[in-house]
Amino acid sequence: MSFSISFFFFFLVLVYLILQIAYTFWLKRINILDVMTIASGFILRVYVGAVAINSHINSWLLLCIISFALFLAIGKRRSEKTILESHLESKPREVLSHYPDNLLNIYTAMFATTTWLSYALFTFQQTIYIERGQVLTFMSFLPKTFINQKLLMFTIPLVIYGVMRYLQLIYDRNQGESPEKVLLADKPLLSTVFLWGLFTIAILYFI
Repeated sequence: MSFSISFFFFFLVLVYLILQIAYTFWLKRINILDVMTIASGFILRVYVGAVAINSHINSWLLLCIISFALFLAIGKRRSEKTILESHLESKPREVLSHYPDNLLNIYTAMFATTTWLSYALFTFQQTIYIERGQVLTFMSFLPKTFINQKLLMFTIPLVIYGVMRYLQLIYDRNQGESPEKVLLADKPLLSTVFLWGLFTIAILYFI
């Protein structure tokens, strides 16, 4: 099915499959590489989608995706370690012993910061798609300081809130083990993602 879309789509799907097999039987036992492998899976999914629609990925957006993927992967490790340690009868996996709490805190803070910062830089450098306003006609009379390239910066607070909310869920509720469940179950985080998508579409295509 993937080959019917394009050869490159099929190739990335094959790489993803091989990566998951390698992780299951080998890479999940090697510290640091296990986290990087999980993050690589998230990144490959983005590239598969980009190839499917034949779209270019901005370099700053790519850095944001990489940082966010590592952020999610570290969150999974932290939650997994906390949950296993809370059950005395459960024996934590050996790889988790190489992730002391202070190291996980450093990793989490590092990738949380690079996630929102690289996204902010992406919005600063975003290409201008529409020079004249379509809904608000006065946009065409505004100086370049206020055109839609700058308006995309208004989504930065939403991204910062989303990162902070996810950090709270990791540290306060130990829910980082399944990012997809967190996104679909936490109403504040889900609302933030919805508003971000709404604002982004409005700024890029209507204002």
